[in-house]
Amino acid sequence: VQLQASGGGLVQAGGSLRLSCVASGRMFSSYNMGWFRQAPGKEREFVAAISWSGGSTYYADSVKGRFTISRDNAKNTVYLQMNSLKPEDTAVYYCASDRARRIGLAAYLNAYDYWGQGTLVTVSS
Repeated sequence: VQLQASGGGLVQAGGSLRLSCVASGRMFSSYNMGWFRQAPGKEREFVAAISWSGGSTYYADSVKGRFTISRDNAKNTVYLQMNSLKPEDTAVYYCASDRARRIGLAAYLNAYDYWGQGTLVTVSS
C-alpha cells in the first residue's frame, strides 16, 4: 500500500490550504482514513478521520470547525481542507489508512498501519 500526500506549503495566518492523499495497493474504499500531524519537537497527533463511506467524520478539538476531511473513493483520494489557519497548525501532515475494517473512527496512531510520507504546512503570523 502506498499513500502519497501533497498540497502543503507556506500560507499566512487566516489562509487556507487543501491537502490530498492518493492511495494505491489496497481496496481504498473499504478502509477508514485519517490525517495526523507532527510539529517540530512534538509527538504526532490526531487531526481528523473519515469512515470508509465518507458518511462519518471525527475531528480533534483543535481543528473542529476549521478543517474538513473528505474522500473520493472513485479517485482513491482523501482530502483535508484547512481554513482559518493558525501558526500553531504548522506541522508535517500525514495521511494514514486504518489497519482494520472497523466500526467507528480511531484517533490513536496504532489504529493505522500505512502512512504517507508527509507534507509540510507552514503558517506564518
